[in-house]
Amino acid sequence: MDKLKRVLNGRDTEEPSGLAEVIDATSLDWGTRVKGFIACFAIGCLCSILGSCLLWIPKKGLVLFAVFYTLGNIASIGSTMFLMGPMKQLKRMFEPTRLIATIVMLLCLILTLCSAFWWRKAGLALLFCILQFFAMAWYSISFIPYARDAVKKCVSVCLS
Repeated sequence: MDKLKRVLNGRDTEEPSGLAEVIDATSLDWGTRVKGFIACFAIGCLCSILGSCLLWIPKKGLVLFAVFYTLGNIASIGSTMFLMGPMKQLKRMFEPTRLIATIVMLLCLILTLCSAFWWRKAGLALLFCILQFFAMAWYSISFIPYARDAVKKCVSVCLS
C-alpha cells in the first residue's frame, strides 16, 4: 500500500537509500542548529580572547596567541556549518567568487600552526596571524553583497 501511495503522489518507486535514511536521522531542527552555532561561535570568540590574554606571557606567549587565535577562527568558521550544513558550507566556500579568499584563509590558518609548532618562529607566527586576520575579514565580507567592492573603493580613495 505504501508503494502505491508513493507512485500516486509522484514520488520515486524505490525504497529510500541508506544514505537518505542517515541524512534524515541526523538532520537537526532549527533550534538545535542555532544553539550549535551560538555555542561554537562563543567557543571561537573565547579562544581568540584567551589567545590575546596569553600574548603577554614571556617566551611562549606569542606561540600560545597564534594557536588560540587560529583555533578560535576555525571554531568560528565551523559554527556556520550548523546554520548551512557542512556540504552547503563547503560548496559556498569554494564558489568562484570566494575561491581565492578561501584558499588564502585556509593557507594562513595552516601556516600559523606550522610556524608555531614545527618551525617555532614566534615572529612568523605573528605575521601569519595578521595575514589570517585580513584573510578572514576578506573571506567574511565575501558573503555580503557588494561589500568587497565598497572596501576596494574605500581603500582606493584613502590611498589617493
